[in-house]
Amino acid sequence: MGTDEAPSRRIVMLVDNGVNGDSRVQKEARSAAEAGWDVTLLGRSPDNQEHTWMLGPAKVRLVPVPLHLDKRPHQFRRRWLMAPLAYPQTGVGDQRGQSVKAWRANISMDRLTSPGGAREISRKVQWQASRVVNKWVSVRQRQTKKALTARKQLDSPSDKLYTWFWSTVQGPRAWRRLEPVLWDWELGFGPVIDKMKPDLIHANDFRMLGVGARAKIRAKAKGRDIKLVWDAHEFLPGVRPWTNHARWRAANILHEQEYVPYADAAMTVSDDLAGMLQEAHRLPERPAVVLNTPAAEHAPMDAAGTPIPDLRELCGIGPDVPLIVYSGAASIQRGLAVMIEALPKQPGVHLALVTNNHSSGYMGGLRKRARALGVSERVHFLPYVPHWQVVPFLSAATLGVIPIFHFPNHEIALITKFFEYSHARLPLVVSDVRTMAGTVRATGQGEVFTSTATPEEQAPAADVEDYVRAVQLVLDDPEKYRAAYDKPGLLDGWTWDAQAKVMTSLYRRVLGE
Repeated sequence: MGTDEAPSRRIVMLVDNGVNGDSRVQKEARSAAEAGWDVTLLGRSPDNQEHTWMLGPAKVRLVPVPLHLDKRPHQFRRRWLMAPLAYPQTGVGDQRGQSVKAWRANISMDRLTSPGGAREISRKVQWQASRVVNKWVSVRQRQTKKALTARKQLDSPSDKLYTWFWSTVQGPRAWRRLEPVLWDWELGFGPVIDKMKPDLIHANDFRMLGVGARAKIRAKAKGRDIKLVWDAHEFLPGVRPWTNHARWRAANILHEQEYVPYADAAMTVSDDLAGMLQEAHRLPERPAVVLNTPAAEHAPMDAAGTPIPDLRELCGIGPDVPLIVYSGAASIQRGLAVMIEALPKQPGVHLALVTNNHSSGYMGGLRKRARALGVSERVHFLPYVPHWQVVPFLSAATLGVIPIFHFPNHEIALITKFFEYSHARLPLVVSDVRTMAGTVRATGQGEVFTSTATPEEQAPAADVEDYVRAVQLVLDDPEKYRAAYDKPGLLDGWTWDAQAKVMTSLYRRVLGE
């Protein structure tokens, strides 16, 4: 980006994560700083210690945001009617359980070190006593667990009445009652933003919208004008709840509704989502569209000469072995199971899963299923590489797969990995979610398979068969699909440089430059 106008105003970007792994906010911060603004990207520390580093000319700062308000009052109370024998919610139940186990372990060890003798009668008495105490503690622990889980999902009749009452009485302000943990983000970020005195706040997604809006309100009360740009990554009514209680979506929608009017401009990740946001919030203008395209040029200055990992070498295979790759977050709604289920029908084909969390229960389930099917030697679990290395790293694969389920937000966007695969010139196999399937069919860069899977039934046989069909079409003639990238202009608009110009133009307009 050029710096002809060299604006010197201060921009604070807000994100509700630790920045690492979020390529969109990293690219945005660096591009804004390269355009001449003084940019700080503010995120949440993973360990309650402050961290800072430079991202090109942009500064990254992670601050502690303790989440204490995510617990409800009933989680601290005894439930005498439902679980009269439950322990208090202080952790004492776990301590009692371990104490009994330690007592019984000590008796067993004593028998081994001093067998027989006069102490044997005492040990037998203690052993029987420990059995009784152990059963008593177990009963109380089960009741404690029952009390904890009874209202975990907040979907009991009384919980539903509570949600309805406050939503009706308070409207958008009801999130304070329904999801008070949103205040934790305010308490962590708010004082830091006030000290920084930004000219513009770039609030990424719905949590940070409220944080940015309240900072704008406080500044206005002190005679300062802060411009607020809202970057909506998802359509909140279509988001799979991030926690498993029934109030999460309703509360966050209300929170978003309260603070959208304070945004001076909005931007988002797809044209479909821009239209949906404008209609849902009656925005005076359509949000600008900034696609999640890759930015290979954003390597750090000290990365010159750093070797890019060899995907095939990490998998232990040669250049002629068919290699399918999936790169991105791993969760149920991403639909990775279909790739595992298909491998017995794809002899000689290897699968690389480049994901962020190999120790999760979901990934553990995929490993277990691969072993059961006898294909574990052809499944390779690999870690992320830095975002500027993603495209050349993936280019060694034969094809890239995006098997995501049908969720509202999946239907309307071209997600980051779509553009990463495209710049890696990989043929694609994608599920039949609306926007992505339509694009792949129009460009000829891959094949589409029918997905009817749900979190309850992750890979129906019909889906597996159609997925195998689509993959085989690509494997039979991969160069046919790679040739689609030779079409003039196809990849030019899918560059980060083009998207950054949209973002910085929006900044300049909002700031009156």
